[in-house]
Amino acid sequence: MKIICVVKFVPDVDNFTYDHQRHIIIRENSQMMINPDDACAIGFALNMKKRNPETHIEVVTMAPQTIIPLLEDILRVGVDTATIITDKLYAGSDTWATSHIIARYLNSASFDTILTGSHAIDGDTSHVPSQIASLLGLNQTSFISRIDEESFSTQSAIIEVEEESSITTFEIDQPAILSITREAPYRLPYVRYKNLHLDVKDRLTRITNKELMFSEDEVGLKGSKTKVARTYTKEWQERKKVVVSTDQGGIDTVYEFLKEKKFI
Repeated sequence: MKIICVVKFVPDVDNFTYDHQRHIIIRENSQMMINPDDACAIGFALNMKKRNPETHIEVVTMAPQTIIPLLEDILRVGVDTATIITDKLYAGSDTWATSHIIARYLNSASFDTILTGSHAIDGDTSHVPSQIASLLGLNQTSFISRIDEESFSTQSAIIEVEEESSITTFEIDQPAILSITREAPYRLPYVRYKNLHLDVKDRLTRITNKELMFSEDEVGLKGSKTKVARTYTKEWQERKKVVVSTDQGGIDTVYEFLKEKKFI
């Protein structure tokens, strides 16, 4: 079985660099991490590889080259190959343009199933998996909380989809795009100490626009159908703290405070 995991590396949402003129995150200068939902997708793929060592796992990501060290660590935990789609022309691509870029690569790749996350913590539109599926003509389901490992095959998969007040079980024909949530019981393992400096460069492939051949008007900011109006980090205000004694004066202070807030 050939499993492709399409993953995203996201910036630390509490500490990122933002281009306020173009309204895009400068990913090259931000501290990056793998998106939590996507990490669960790789975790499931590694579970299947434990069951069947002949399973081949490829991780595909569209990102700046600065994330290559993170991608190499994913190779060090048991993933077979990794592909990074990277080109300056793609900077600022929205979900529509991103989906077309990734789908064009996947259209030339071989796979039995594609795993992704359902949400991304830096935007959370959840558009990309379904848009890729539409472009490739594949079935797709999001918000998967569990996949039955026993019955998982190249023909079908039995999945549980978690909704607000229920969990529904489906059987979906393969190949399909299965989008997992971070609540699923699959975890990306840490790199073992003995593999920390394992050379994995020969298992990493770079794909640029030289191979995918998009025009400037199809991708990046020019090719995007949507624009980000504003992005910001939440600002926290320190609450005022007053220390009072246990004498009558302190009691009066507390009483006046409660009265001011209309609690009494």
